[in-house]
Amino acid sequence: MQAFDPDLLRTFLAFAEGGSLAHAAAAVGRTASAVTAQMQRLETMVGEPLLAPSGRGRVLTPAGEELLVHARRILEVHRDAWLSFKGAKADGRLALGCTQDFADSNLPDLLRLFARTHPRVRLDLRVGRSRELTAAYDQGVIDVLIVMREGLQPDEVALLSEPMLWLSASGEPVPAAGELPIAVLDPPCGFRSAATDALDNAGYSYRIAATSPSLSGLRAAVRSGIAITARTARIMGEGIAAAPQALSLPALPNAEFSLRLKPKADKAASSLATLLAEGLPTAPRVLSDAQRSL
Repeated sequence: MQAFDPDLLRTFLAFAEGGSLAHAAAAVGRTASAVTAQMQRLETMVGEPLLAPSGRGRVLTPAGEELLVHARRILEVHRDAWLSFKGAKADGRLALGCTQDFADSNLPDLLRLFARTHPRVRLDLRVGRSRELTAAYDQGVIDVLIVMREGLQPDEVALLSEPMLWLSASGEPVPAAGELPIAVLDPPCGFRSAATDALDNAGYSYRIAATSPSLSGLRAAVRSGIAITARTARIMGEGIAAAPQALSLPALPNAEFSLRLKPKADKAASSLATLLAEGLPTAPRVLSDAQRSL
């Protein structure tokens, strides 16, 4: 009996969660041709097609959907075992710094797993803006860092790339005429620059209707219906959804976050960085207007 290669399953899972071979290639750090070869190897092992053409892309076949369930289970067991052996004797203090985008999405589940497998490690969690966190990291206060990327760094262990989206209050009307009200964080902010640059380049009339130094304030402004914002799918839910397509808003670039590990970090920090690199790319799915109305 053949055993599933965890690397093949990770690539398969990256495709299933990202929806394209290109996304899977970026998520696992391989070329598109290498990802295609991996999928072909997996199909040979299974003995059935796992992907089927759909328009310009591909979707999972029924066999692919079935394998997806097993792949998640296999990788979870594999990850738990690896972390348990790595963390059984680890102790000391470990500082993690990250933006609120991740702190409010799937980070808590990953930290729960890390704490269970590293029971003697004290975790110091710092949540804030990228600039302040980076300064603390440069001073040696933070061991593992997740912030908006400002170029390749020698200690970068993973690049987390996610689409920026226009977001608005769920079920609230957004003005389709006149100046578009937008909510942004105080500068410097990569999301703010991306939003205003996209609107300026498209000649789209807008005004800054709300500003905040924190993501919680930005959320409140969007939920109230007074403005829309540019962010990732990680802040969707609880009254925030994708902005209506009727607004014909300009396309936004991907948001890139850098996962960095302090040079000469101990084994516990390295294990946490690996866990986050594998687990954080999973973000909430974006629902269409029709799906939100169901």
